[in-house]
Amino acid sequence: MTKKEKAALVAKRLEEFYPEVPIPLEHKDPYTLLIAVLLSAQCTDKRVNQITPKLFARADNPRDMAALSVSEIEDIIRPCGLAPRKAKAIHELSRILLEKYDGKVPEDWKALESLPGVGHKTASVVMSQAFGHPAFPVDTHIHRLAARWGLSDGKNVKKTEEDLKKLFPEDLWNKLHLQIIYYGREKCPARGHKVEECPICSELNKASSR
Repeated sequence: MTKKEKAALVAKRLEEFYPEVPIPLEHKDPYTLLIAVLLSAQCTDKRVNQITPKLFARADNPRDMAALSVSEIEDIIRPCGLAPRKAKAIHELSRILLEKYDGKVPEDWKALESLPGVGHKTASVVMSQAFGHPAFPVDTHIHRLAARWGLSDGKNVKKTEEDLKKLFPEDLWNKLHLQIIYYGREKCPARGHKVEECPICSELNKASSR
């Protein structure tokens, strides 16, 4: 099978398994999504969703967040890990949003990526899930499955993202990256993976051996 054929099969099966894909991180607007994604670095979505209600009860907008001290933010988000760095970034980006963007999250790649604590992946999630722009955020699940399915040999998420964007139609990106994440968590784990019990892996194996 060519990579394009594999990609088509993967997209078809994922649509069958996950016709609807809720956004994993709970939020109510672009700002709360941005903060939740920032907190999710090296932390599970489940843990983030346990912490953000406490944080957003204190501050769910840049003005209230900037009014908190870094240590106050740090105390709340400590269970998410990397708390000192994340707290400083959240406080600083909130201040910048107030000063430069009238308290709004900018709908712009360059502006987002210039914010403290916001890398390309975080910006991609916000542009995709908050604003609906085509993006393909690559997390560890997607990076792992892209390699396992023979869709990318990327040694890093940047190369994997480039490879996947070439294989899948742009209008699928926003939904597909979530479908792959759910599939990786539920059916294609990193450890204890059995090809014969994994619908997509077993089908790809059979198709490739024909």
